[in-house]
Amino acid sequence: MSDEREHWYEEDAGPIVRLYAVTRGRGRTERDELDLTTLLVDAGAGTRLRRTEPEYAAIVDLCRTPMAVAEVSAHLGLPLNLAKVLITDLIEEGRLIARAPQHRAVGNADLGVLRAVLAGIRRVDG
Repeated sequence: MSDEREHWYEEDAGPIVRLYAVTRGRGRTERDELDLTTLLVDAGAGTRLRRTEPEYAAIVDLCRTPMAVAEVSAHLGLPLNLAKVLITDLIEEGRLIARAPQHRAVGNADLGVLRAVLAGIRRVDG
């Protein structure tokens, strides 16, 4: 019975230990601009990746077309914080380009749309 328990532990803990080793124990990044919707794109298409860990290669592969940080994390099955650490390494190395989404200020046009939606909801509700 202890053999089964050890086997279960090794399978589930293995990838976490591996990621801990790949990130050199880092669990967070100092880059505040990396949020869930930040778009990433490979800046070095056609050049050889300097890092040998498969996680880095997988991130670069995914980012051949623009992809959000959350999508990279989900596709690779990595915890978001650890994905951000790996992504930060690639950004600092110049391999990835990060583009934060542009947030628009709420203007009169947006307020008009919201009023129209509210009016429609009131018609359906009433």
